[in-house]
Amino acid sequence: MRHVFIINPAAGKQDRTEQIRAEVTEAFQSRPETPEIRVSGAPGDGIRLAREACEEGGPLRLYACGGDGTLNEVVNGAVGYPDAAVTHYPAGSGNDFIKVFHQPEAFRSLERLLDAEEKELDLIRCGDRVSLNICSMGFDARIGTAISRYKRLPLVTGSGAYIISTVVNTIQGIHRPYEVEIDGVLYQGEQSLICVGNGRYYGGSFNPLPKARLDDGLLDVLLVRDVSRLTVLRVIGAYSAGRYEEFPELIRHFRCRRVRIRCEKEEPINLDGELLMSRDATFSIADEKIRFFYPKGLSCDPDAT
Repeated sequence: MRHVFIINPAAGKQDRTEQIRAEVTEAFQSRPETPEIRVSGAPGDGIRLAREACEEGGPLRLYACGGDGTLNEVVNGAVGYPDAAVTHYPAGSGNDFIKVFHQPEAFRSLERLLDAEEKELDLIRCGDRVSLNICSMGFDARIGTAISRYKRLPLVTGSGAYIISTVVNTIQGIHRPYEVEIDGVLYQGEQSLICVGNGRYYGGSFNPLPKARLDDGLLDVLLVRDVSRLTVLRVIGAYSAGRYEEFPELIRHFRCRRVRIRCEKEEPINLDGELLMSRDATFSIADEKIRFFYPKGLSCDPDAT
């Protein structure tokens, strides 16, 4: 079994490359395997590094050392390679995906991560990219894709950057005209945001889809109609806590396999925190799945206590 650690030095507030090197070296001192460390040099480089490792052949475990964007890149590089499994060794600001596990802090222990269990998870397909966690368009995507400019401010956490971005984008305007087609049914008109989830957490601490499952073959979708700035302030807390059922007149929840969103001009797409642009985007359950490994004994079942 090969162990390849892909480090993103730009993740989080500071470069943790040397710290991670030291942690990996210590964790493998008493193990027969020799770990490999590869460092990305630019956005998108994690995809290339993961794919190259997969193409070298043989059973492989890939460790995404960074934030959710790093995990997304490693997953995109590994998808389609059945001998490869992926995990997250968190070094970013949000590290949202692993919050679906009831002890996400366990991913910070390499000893526990090396003693791993494995699960085959669904992916969201959007064009030539896949998402493991959450995609969105509209107000929410404009918030999510602007976070990076705030998260490096002194004393600003991942959730703090999300709050700052929310305030700024609320001032700039909330809803736009969209055509949203969900499993063939068309919804037209002004919409504030469309959240398409496989996972449950994003934005540092938001959990809008608390019942979403990673392996049920379905997307969990929230469609939020046009709302005023005052209404956003009134419902954002409930939305972030997954209490969308309290506002049926504003928020509709769907479980489906395919969502198509069309808009008048190119709009940002938030894909696990990565930015894409499109005026016609389709999100669907991918034909491929990904092998994900995690510390032994953890659960990502939303019904688990």
